[in-house]
This record gives sequence, structure tokens and C-alpha cells, in this order.
Amino acid sequence: MVLGPQVPGRDGPPAGAAHAVQHLRWSRDRAGLGEDPEPSLPDRAAARGRAGPRAAGRRVIVAEQLTKRFGARTAVDGVSFAVERGEVVGLLGPNGAGKTTAIRLLAGVFPPTSGQALVDGLDVVASPLAARRRLGYAPERPALHREMTVAGFLEFVAGMKDAGGRRARRAAAAAAIERAALRDVGDERIGTLSKGYHQRVGLAQALVGDPPVLLLDEPTGGLDPARSVETRRLIRALGEEHAVLVSSHALAEVEGLCDRVVILHRGRVLAADRPAGLAARLRQTSRIEVEAAAPGEALVAALAAVPGVRRVDLLAGANGHARCRVEAEPGEDVRARLAADVTGRGWGLLALAPLEASLEEAFLTLIGPER
Repeated sequence: MVLGPQVPGRDGPPAGAAHAVQHLRWSRDRAGLGEDPEPSLPDRAAARGRAGPRAAGRRVIVAEQLTKRFGARTAVDGVSFAVERGEVVGLLGPNGAGKTTAIRLLAGVFPPTSGQALVDGLDVVASPLAARRRLGYAPERPALHREMTVAGFLEFVAGMKDAGGRRARRAAAAAAIERAALRDVGDERIGTLSKGYHQRVGLAQALVGDPPVLLLDEPTGGLDPARSVETRRLIRALGEEHAVLVSSHALAEVEGLCDRVVILHRGRVLAADRPAGLAARLRQTSRIEVEAAAPGEALVAALAAVPGVRRVDLLAGANGHARCRVEAEPGEDVRARLAADVTGRGWGLLALAPLEASLEEAFLTLIGPER
């Protein structure tokens, strides 16, 4: 494939890039992988258009007992989970939990020691090229050609993804630029941009060709708050038609962004559920907030004496009103008793509401104290 006359590094790929694309294809054929040729990106997009909207609910990303060892160290240990089309799943865990290694295994960066990684039904080890055509991978630190312009780099990526002719490559790059909100820097050299822009260029690289699978490693790292909000909004939108796997150590981000959460710690899956379900399942006690027209200390003493109450904390008290947090014994529903006690003493009951455990509390309960 000939990429056409371009100014190296400014309008397109650096010198020799066309040869690199040719060499990649030659290596693929010589390797004898036996993969059938596939249509170019525009042809695949047209085929999707004829078939109608992508169906949700099919498992598109599958990790089956994935294990990866580096010498004597086990980075990922028997990890299994799946992501369906039409959902965003978060890989959550502290630094060193194995999140990045798991995503790299799914992206085909290196093979697993054991287990299987499937992308859109394809084994990334047995059919690496076909699998990679179906995924977009944005690493935490994207490898970018700093001397190239944003548009030129994305056109180069489109060429590497077999986008077709020059017009098709430009169209694929333009679509990624639009989605990643990079229009204002499309003609700028990547090396002159901030780290936040580098993250967005890395995300745009993953979006080139609109693959059905997106693997995003810390996609909001280095972004300012406004850009983080935009990126999360984009990921949510992409999750409507794609299978999206996002790694993060930011609890609040995952709780607001993801449909489901897989918690990793020391290379193993500790839990997997919807954020609210995970928090509820791991809640060791029920907590209730009570507000009454009563003196603070008197309210604390009265509530603490109610059967089934483990602990009472005074949150606020002034001018004859008080607000307390009540922690009940496991399995105890003390709401009716609390209400009866407050009203029975002649105090006005202003509020009584259960407090849901947050994902952060569930996470800390799972991993326990770090050693």
C-alpha cells in the first residue's frame, strides 16, 4: 500500500512508514497465520450500517483464567471476567493490582502464561491480527510520534489498520479527532502538546476505525477536571454500542462511569458486580441517619439504648435540633424502633433515612489494610 506524497512528520507518517506498513503485511503472510483477508474499515462500517445497530448483550471481551508470570512474580493469577457489547466495565484496584497487565493481555501486547483472552470471539494468541483489527487500545502512556501532527499521526494509524486509500484514512482520522475533541490541535505537532492532550491523542488512536472493543488504561490520567468530565461522557456514549473495559484506581470515577466493576488485588479478582450491588453486598452493617427536634446529647443517649443499635455518632446539633448517624447490628432493621423511640419521647422526627455504603467502603473492606 502506498501512503501518497506527504511531508514526513508534518502531514503524515515519518519517512519509511509506507515500507513499515508493507513489511507488516509481508510478515503476516510469511507467518502463515492462515487468517482470511477482511474488508477495509470503510467496507466494515458500511456492512455494519446495512446490518443495523449493533446488538447489545453479547460477550465481546472474555478473560478466561488469565495468568501472567514474569519470572518468579505472578502479575495476574487466574483472572476471569467478560464484557458485553453495550456496557462499560471498570477494572479497579490499587497500584500493582494487575490492571494494566490484564489489559495488555487482552490487547495482545504479550501472551498469557496460561488461560485465554478473547476479543469478539477471536483468541488474541491464535489469531492476533484479526483480533487486533477488532479492538482499540489506549495505554496509560501512549506511544506517540512526537514529530508528527495529530492529524498525520491518526492517518498513519488508520493506514496501519488497513483503512483503505488516502481519502478513507483521512476520513477515519477526522472521525477520531472529532470524537476525542481534538479539532483545535489537529494540525499541531504532538511533541508541542501537553500531557493531557497526549492522553486524548492516545484515546483517538484507539477510536480510529470504530472497533467494537475498546481497552482504555487510565483514560483520564493527566487530564484537567473539565477534560476528565468530557472524557467520561465520551466513554459512556461509546459504551452504548461498544464493549468498553476501563482500568482505574479512582473509586469515584469508576462508580459514576461503569455499569459493572471488577476489583483486582495482587493479581486476583476479589469481586465483580454493579457498583451499587457491590457496595450493598459488602456492607457489614446498616446505617441510618436520624434528625430530630431534640438536644444532641439526649438524642444520642436515647438512640444508643434502642435494641439492635451498635453505635451512634452525633453529626450536628444546635438550637434544639440534632442529626445522628446510627449503625445497626448486622441483619437488624431498627428504623421502626428508632422512629417509635423518638416520637415516644415527644420529640419531632424530622428525618430518618438509610445510608448506602459507597464503592470506596466496599473496596476498602475487600482489600483490607495494605501490607
